[in-house]
Amino acid sequence: MTVEIKKGNIEYLQVLQEIGIETFNDTFKDQNSPENMKAYIEKAFNLKQLEKELSKVSSEFFFVYVNNEVVGYLKVNTNDAQSEEMGEETLEIERIYIKNNFQKHGLGKYLLNKAMEIAMERHKKKIWLGVWEKNENAIAFYKKMGFVQTGTHSFYMGDEEQTDSIMTKTLR
Repeated sequence: MTVEIKKGNIEYLQVLQEIGIETFNDTFKDQNSPENMKAYIEKAFNLKQLEKELSKVSSEFFFVYVNNEVVGYLKVNTNDAQSEEMGEETLEIERIYIKNNFQKHGLGKYLLNKAMEIAMERHKKKIWLGVWEKNENAIAFYKKMGFVQTGTHSFYMGDEEQTDSIMTKTLR
């Protein structure tokens, strides 16, 4: 299995939309109403929105390839791109998704390590993320990787307010 990470740019717009919709839908469709899933996907993964995100200087996307197939992606934010006011000494992992049939192969850890590498290169002291309180697999993974819950924030899935746990890891 050949694994490679490539930094995304505007040329990845279509790829980002496809993998974003697929992985988000696979992760959350069984726990949310079809109406709320549809509303969220139309808002978050339309081409105009993704083009804006790909163009933002303080946000970066990285795609993980296995044998030349895109199987997941990572989005990190710094400074004003962070979804919460966390300060300049932090880096946010806004999204980290792997296709279902490629999970449990160490690719999430691969992307998480990439985020930590970026944070350290930029002299960040902490890395943080928001994870839905009902996403037990992800929470267990982040705890295993040294993250601790430090707060919560609201996340809107369509018209439903949900609670995300904010998890933080202090870097050396």
